[in-house]
Amino acid sequence: MSTGLQEQIDLITDSLEKNSENGAAYLLESMSPAEISRAIESLPGDLRGPLWVQVPRLKKGEVLLELKGDLRRSLIKQTDEQELIACLSVMQMDEIADLDDDLPMSVVNAMVTAMDVHRRERYEQVKLYPDDVAGGLMDVDATAVRGDVTLNAVLRFLRRLRQREGSLPEHLDSLMVIDRHNRFMGILPLSLIVSYDLSTTVSEVMSPDVVGIKPMTPNVEVARIFEDHDLLSAPVMDDEGYLVGRITVDDVINVMRDQADREILGRAGLDQHEDMFAPVINSSVRRALWLGINLLTAFLAAWVIGLFEGSIEKMVALAVLMPVVASMGGVAGSQTLTLVTRGMALDQISRRNIWKLAAHELTIGSLNGLFWAGVVAAIAYYWFNDLMLGMVFGAAMLIVIFTGALVGTFIPLILKRMGIDPALAGGVVLTTATDAIGFFAFLGLATVMLL
Repeated sequence: MSTGLQEQIDLITDSLEKNSENGAAYLLESMSPAEISRAIESLPGDLRGPLWVQVPRLKKGEVLLELKGDLRRSLIKQTDEQELIACLSVMQMDEIADLDDDLPMSVVNAMVTAMDVHRRERYEQVKLYPDDVAGGLMDVDATAVRGDVTLNAVLRFLRRLRQREGSLPEHLDSLMVIDRHNRFMGILPLSLIVSYDLSTTVSEVMSPDVVGIKPMTPNVEVARIFEDHDLLSAPVMDDEGYLVGRITVDDVINVMRDQADREILGRAGLDQHEDMFAPVINSSVRRALWLGINLLTAFLAAWVIGLFEGSIEKMVALAVLMPVVASMGGVAGSQTLTLVTRGMALDQISRRNIWKLAAHELTIGSLNGLFWAGVVAAIAYYWFNDLMLGMVFGAAMLIVIFTGALVGTFIPLILKRMGIDPALAGGVVLTTATDAIGFFAFLGLATVMLL
């Protein structure tokens, strides 16, 4: 959050706490919907309602679009139905489709009834696809032109569109080019319209080699296509090559942000839509499951330690050094786990390279294990003046770092095969494995060689 936005949020909070409505309303006028949504999320629950009332009506729809989960639904419940219909009427079809699952059915029905035939057809077309695929992201208003018309005709079309709609579509960097049967032919960058003689036909100057996206392409893959090809917009085509819509970079940025949020929060067992000021009971229930899972894994590690209770009683140094073994194994495994999980997200890992990747990571784990085994063995010998203890500690360190690399490589693949998100569960499985194996190796070797 930028310093400027933080200052605005502080001013809004002061205004609301002092019941100064005009101050908050004035600040909201100059803020974008995304900034307003972040301001709402940063406020305690008792101030959100008063601020929401002051949000300009024309911005409310897009603010709701930026908000997630329970907070969005809570604000919708606080909004008059007629006001909801009014703020939704200025939104694009794909944006409305993203919201309508959280809207009252009466609002959805009234909104659809009020649409003209053309607008209703576009809405129903977007609703055919889930939200997490290209069809759910696309704008069905693709702003297409025929390939056999002249640039002069295109220019007149854009002027009429501007007069009719009040503005051109957002993020319009190019026009989709179609034939008379609505089959996609290429794109016409707007810059070319002013670069060529206006009597030139569109097909003569258009770019035919364009990346097309199928409607059922997962949104994460759509984001990767935009990133790989530096796109600002892209056509969505069905299997027969008919143009069905257009995806713009603003939609893709939202996908990237949501994916990053999901991965970061998922590692802590938090929902992607976690609200900072959600009701305490709701948050407690959501987090309790993850805490319970971690408790079970902790008891597994404790059980392994309990197997060697007698050894620990005879040699206190073992208890002193155990946390070092667990920590090093966890860090080594996390490095590999993060690398492999990222590679899977980018589709860089396949059957052809997985074994070479595994050999690569295990080699790194072995080299690091040997190096740090020597370091910790020397430290243990210097600390406790016991050569055998140093050798046992070093051997355990080698084993646990190698184990971390092994588990970090294959656990994401196994979890994905089981239909479990590696970004969510990988860390827990890794910690359990490295702790259990590390403690077993260290205490087991100590029992055999020292006692």
